[in-house]
Parts: sequence; C-alpha cells; structure tokens
Amino acid sequence: MTKSVSLTLDGNSVELPVVVGSELEKGLDISQLRSATGCITLDPGYGNTGSCQSAITYIDGDAGILRYRGIPIEQFEQSPNFIEVCWLLIFGSLPTEAEYADFSERLTRHAMLDESMKHHFQGFPTQAPPMAILSAMINTLSCFHPDMIEMDSDDKFITAAARLISKIRTIAAFAYRSSIGRPYNYPNPDLLYVTNFMHMMFSLPHAPYETDEIVRLAFNLVLILHADHEQNCSTSTVRLVGSSGANLFASCAAGVCALWGPLHGGANVAVLDMLEQIHQGDLSVEEYMRLAKDKNSGIRLMGFGHRVYKNFDPRAQMLQKVAEQLLTHLKINDPLLEIGKRLEDIALNDPYFVERKLYPNVDFYSGIILRALGIPTNMFTVVFAMGRMPGWIAHWREQQQEGSRIGRPRQIYTGPTLNDYVPRDKRGWKSVSDEDILRPASRQNFEF
Repeated sequence: MTKSVSLTLDGNSVELPVVVGSELEKGLDISQLRSATGCITLDPGYGNTGSCQSAITYIDGDAGILRYRGIPIEQFEQSPNFIEVCWLLIFGSLPTEAEYADFSERLTRHAMLDESMKHHFQGFPTQAPPMAILSAMINTLSCFHPDMIEMDSDDKFITAAARLISKIRTIAAFAYRSSIGRPYNYPNPDLLYVTNFMHMMFSLPHAPYETDEIVRLAFNLVLILHADHEQNCSTSTVRLVGSSGANLFASCAAGVCALWGPLHGGANVAVLDMLEQIHQGDLSVEEYMRLAKDKNSGIRLMGFGHRVYKNFDPRAQMLQKVAEQLLTHLKINDPLLEIGKRLEDIALNDPYFVERKLYPNVDFYSGIILRALGIPTNMFTVVFAMGRMPGWIAHWREQQQEGSRIGRPRQIYTGPTLNDYVPRDKRGWKSVSDEDILRPASRQNFEF
C-alpha cells in the first residue's frame, strides 16, 4: 500500500505520496503541491530537496557510507582502476573483458586533439586560470565533433563518453604546458590512463617522465574517489543544463564552471593555501589550531568536516593510508606536508575537534597527495574535474533516458510591489538624451 502525507493550508488539502528508495530513504513527492494549494516549498541550498531519483550513487552521511552502483567505495582500494569505475558509473555494471577492451581502445583512439585546437590554447594569456581554459575547451570540442551533439545511437554515446574522458586529460595537460611556456606532449598510445596524463604533463624532450606503479595506483584512487558524489553542486548543474536538451559537451562544460568554485572543487586548494599561510607566518601549528577554535579569530581550519558526512568521510580514510605510503615511498621532505601531518594529528586527538566530528576530509588528503605528485596547486581542481567527468556523464545519460522535464526552480519574490517608471527629467537628470551623455566618453582613450 502506497503511503502518503496529507497537507492542509487555508482549507486546501493535498495528498503527498511518500517515495521510498532502494535503501529505504523516504521523500515526499510535492510535484502537485502548487497546483493543489498555490504554495511552493522554500529550501535555500536545496539541502532538503530531492531533484531526481537516481540509481548511480548512494550516500549515508551519518554512517559514512559511499557506494557506486551498490559497490562500497572501499572495495576499489585494493586494485584501483579508474576506467572500470567509469564504465560502472555510466553503464550500471562492471565491464566485461570485451567491454573493457573496447572502451580502452576508444580512449586511446580519441586522446588526441584536433591540431587546430592548439591555436585556442595559444590565444589564452599564460596566467589564465586552468579551469577557465578547461571549460572553454570542453565546449569547443562540440565544434570539432558536431556529429556527437545528437546522440542517436548507443555506439555514438559510448564514443562521446570516451572522447570526453580521454580528451580532458589532454586539454588539462596542454593548458598546463601552455602556462609554463613548454611545448605540448602528445598522448602516447602505449601508456595507461594515468601514466599518459603524467607523461603529457611532465615529460621533456631529453627526459621522458616515468610513473612508477605506486604513483599510478595512488593517482587512480584519487580519480576514483572523486568520480561521483550524488547530487553535489556541479553534478546538479550538469543535470539542470542537460534538462534543457543541451548536448553532453555543453552540460559537462557547465559542470566544470560549477566545480571551479572555492566552496566546491577548490576546497583542496584552500587546504594548501592554509598550509602555506602557516608556513609563511609566525604561527605554530598548535597556535593555529588554538585560533581555529575561536570563532572570533577569523582563522578557519580548511579540509576538516563535511556537509554530507556527519561522522567520517570514507574517502578520506582511504586517502589517509595512500598519503602515508606515498610520502614514504617518494622520500619527500616538504615543510607543507609536514605541517599537514601535524594538523591531522592534533585534530584526530583534540577533544574539541573529535566531539564536533571535524575529521580530515577528502580535500585535505587529496591536496597533500597531489602536491606530493608534483601537481601544481592551480591544477588541483582540474584533476578533480578529470575524476568527476564519468559521474557527470552518467547523470547526464540517466536524465536523458528518463526524459525528465526541463529544470525550472520557483522562488518567493521579496522585491517591491507594483511600481512605476519615472522619466529622466523627473529624476533630476540635466541631460536626457543618450547622445549628450555618451559623447564625452567617445573622446577618451579606449582601455583593453
């Protein structure tokens, strides 16, 4: 028997069906609320609003659970393979040997960028933010592959997905190389996904960059743990843009823009900025942590706590072990990384942070790992986007298959009531024509 909740307002009643998910999550279906009562819900930040039903990722923040298509995230730790996870998220099951081989071949085949796209990189200033370049170039891909805009077959969709997942590495590496004035390294078809990216980032003509197995597996796990996280800001953006019928390239480019924000994908950059602040300042780690407890100090502890996870972030627990292994393996002596380890030790043992469940989150450890791997800080969010791409594609595809309506949130208007336009001469203007106002400006020097 289907359960429902009855809501009555000003004598108007409506039955709101209770929707139950496969993990017994409950939601009230309010799709008929406005037509029945004239009211809408108000939920700034959408913290209590479900925008869709999805079969991709399950999160229980109170219990610290994260699962991809039902598989606990911890099970990807022993043999991390980003490409397997890409297929799992997008198509709903782990790939067969034939599916994996075919998808890997497509990734290799589509890693190159059209030569004309190199001129676009040269058009950006060297100090351009890499995320701005990434978003622009993903959108530009639709110009070079117009046949991919209309997804009229499964094979075409698989090719489009492979193009995005493969080419985002090349775009990211080319953006970095352009920013430091070095020639581009073309993809090497003999290399695996992560080692190919590191090659394009760091190889020199006289010294090819070699990625050892521990580094490759660590980077794979970083990408896997960022691959999807339910209806976060960027994924919701991809769905909202895609709901208009926008193509996959445009929708994912919009996701990059959302991820760029410091409150979302830029969080691991904030962690490194904090470590740099401690290193460059006169504060000890202990003094910084003391000030972080004082709400009036203006000091914030970055990379601790999470909006969804109220206990611990399972991704952080996995990356904690990887960070320790990696730093030991690489024999790195980095003052910022030492500060990070000291912050972690204090936070995990100080009752103030433990009682408030302010545990280190995935951004804390991913920032430390990426720095240890030599990834520049301004590329951290780009790497996040590389990892999140399969999740965006999976949600875009799921939405298209469902044929959902175009997203159109409502609002509660709080502006002036009925108002009138006041002519310029009634507002005290001395000159009332546009020509009189703009003519002096035409004699000024243009500024670029």
